[in-house]
Amino acid sequence: MKFDMGETTLAVLGKNTAGSSDDLGTLIRALVQSAEPLEGKFNGAGKATFDSFKLRADEITAALNSSLASILGGQAGMDEAFGTGTQEQSDNAHKNMGAANFQAARFSG
Repeated sequence: MKFDMGETTLAVLGKNTAGSSDDLGTLIRALVQSAEPLEGKFNGAGKATFDSFKLRADEITAALNSSLASILGGQAGMDEAFGTGTQEQSDNAHKNMGAANFQAARFSG
């Protein structure tokens, strides 16, 4: 199995995820606002659940944003690890090529 990823893939993914974090809070607030016309139509457990969601919207947003921040941290760590690995691989290849005795590998014939 071959895994091939461009050098900027994780950086671009991180930027997109950061933008999603901002959008998420806006979407949750929009959901609460768009459901307000239905507020008087809920009864029983449905009303209690809706009221709880509405009251906890900021808490839910903060928890989701915290989770996204952790994802961003993981992506940044992976990006750094891939970058470091690529550089180390290049450095090792150059070092080993410099130490190789190519003359000994020649075939005379």
